[in-house]
Order: sequence, then structure tokens, then C-alpha cells
Amino acid sequence: MKTIFSGIQPSGNLHIGNYIGALRQWVNLQNSESKIQNSELFFCIVDLHAITVPQDPRVLKGKILEVTALYIASGIDPKKSHIFVQSENPDHAELAWILNTITPFGQLERMTQFKDKSQKHEANVGLFDYPVLMASDILLYDTDEVPVGEDQKQHIELTRDLAEKFNSKFGQTFKLPMPMIQKDAARIMSLQNPASKMSKSDKDPLATINLLDSEEEIREKIKKAVTDSGSHISKDQGSEALSNLISIYSAFVNKSFEGSYDELEGKSYSEFKTLLADLIVETLTQIQKRYKEIAGEKSILKDILEEGREFAKDKSSKKLLEVKEKVGLGM
Repeated sequence: MKTIFSGIQPSGNLHIGNYIGALRQWVNLQNSESKIQNSELFFCIVDLHAITVPQDPRVLKGKILEVTALYIASGIDPKKSHIFVQSENPDHAELAWILNTITPFGQLERMTQFKDKSQKHEANVGLFDYPVLMASDILLYDTDEVPVGEDQKQHIELTRDLAEKFNSKFGQTFKLPMPMIQKDAARIMSLQNPASKMSKSDKDPLATINLLDSEEEIREKIKKAVTDSGSHISKDQGSEALSNLISIYSAFVNKSFEGSYDELEGKSYSEFKTLLADLIVETLTQIQKRYKEIAGEKSILKDILEEGREFAKDKSSKKLLEVKEKVGLGM
């Protein structure tokens, strides 16, 4: 049986970049006949990762159930996939500590995301150690594949390095996971600054389309999205900003970027933005409808998370026990 593991932080508001790059991919994996018959899927809410940067505790706790509801509203089926909260399974933190003892300091210093985030937030040990906790998340479940964006590939490489190092030192223990990167999935960038990835922490409210934005907000953000000095879509010219909007369009119509460009060539920017807004509104309306149905059912959401936690702990506890015995910990 193949194991697939991934997760999203419950900080900020989930946006269309999260949907295109993660949630929709997870749903496709879950619903693929070839995958679901031979796979165990774990989709975690990684709250321990979230606190590596400052969070309002009350907001964070509320966001955990919000993200759970959005997972389900986007199509994650708790009967087919296991949803749980990272901090509810202490095995993650315990394995991370053990892995810390074989992790070279210099290797963590070279992590690109640490360099980027430490420029925006006060650097702390948790932020520095983030990749080791991520490795623990993955290795606990004998994960075969990890659906991630291109920007997370370096973390999977570290995970593989640590697994190989542990196996070499203590005997075969961990599988070597592979990153599952969608080759045709574009990196969704800010609507106001195409040089920056669309982010939950962006301070510009016009930069990001959130999954729970109203129709009016969606249309306004698309209308004000930056393009360039042109007026019509043409293959002969086009900025990064325009390419980003076409990438979003491609994702929502399930076409290649090149196919979308062919379809849209000659349309005015105004006409294109109307089409794009219509597509996004149509998809998010369905997600929001399902979200409203499930978000108020807190007891159901908690039951789903408890079932996911118990299933996850049953598997992770066996792996952690094996690790501790090989390292020489405990009685």
C-alpha cells in the first residue's frame, strides 16, 4: 500500500493558490480509482508549523476548525482520507527531537524558506528547525509520496537525507519519500506583485483571493489585478502579471497554459478579467455552499479530527517505538 502525506497551516485565510496547488490536487488523488485502491492518504492541519511565526492563540484555535471545514468543502472525504491536527499527535514532536540529533546545523542554515521568513519575522529556533519537524511529519507514516509545491522540494530533499542517515546509522527504518510536484501546475502569484507568491500573510488585501471571499470581493480583486500597458491578449507580448492571471484561468478551466493562451488571444483585458472572475466565482460558490453546511457542525468536525488522530497515532506510534528502540531510548 502506498502512503501519501501532506498538510496546510491553519494560519491566515486559505486562498486560490492553496486550492490550485494543494486542495484540488489532494481531491484528485483521493478520487483517482488507481490511487484510492492502493493508497492511504493523510491530510494534516499543521498547527505546530504555524506557531513558528507569531499567531493570536484564539484566532489560531478557530482557524483549525475552519481549515477542517474547508478541506471537506473542497472535496476531501473523511471516509477516504485521514484528516487530523498535527499537535494532537505528540509523536510528531518527539520524532523531530530525535531527528534533530542527526541533523547538521549547516544544512538547516542553507534552507531557502528559513532565509526568506527570517527576513520578515524574528528568527527563532522553531523557524530554523521547521524542516526537521516537516521531515518527522512525513517519515512517521512511511510516506511514499508528498504532494508539494516546487518551493518545498528542498525540504523533501532534507527529509530523504535524514532518512538515509538514520538508516545507515541504525538500520533500515524509514522509507525515502518522493516529492509529488504537478508539472503542469503553475505557481500562483500575488495579484498585485507578480514577483511574489500569493500568500496568506500578504498585507495587501487586493493581492489574494480567499476561498471565503464574497462574489463582490472576488470581482473587485480581479478587476484591480495588475496587468501591463497593453489592452488585448497577445502571444507577442505579455507581462508576468498577465501570465499569472492566465495561469489562474488555466487552472480553473483545466487546460494547459498554452491552450488557454490560444483560446484567449485577441480578447481585451477587460473581457478576459470578466471571464476569469466568472470562473472563480462559480467554483468558490460551490465550495462556500458546502462550507456553510459543515462549518456550524463543530461536533461533527471534531469527531472527524478525532477519528483521523486515532488512525494516525495507531500508525505513527509503531514507527516511533521502532525508532526509540534502535536509538536506545526508554526502559
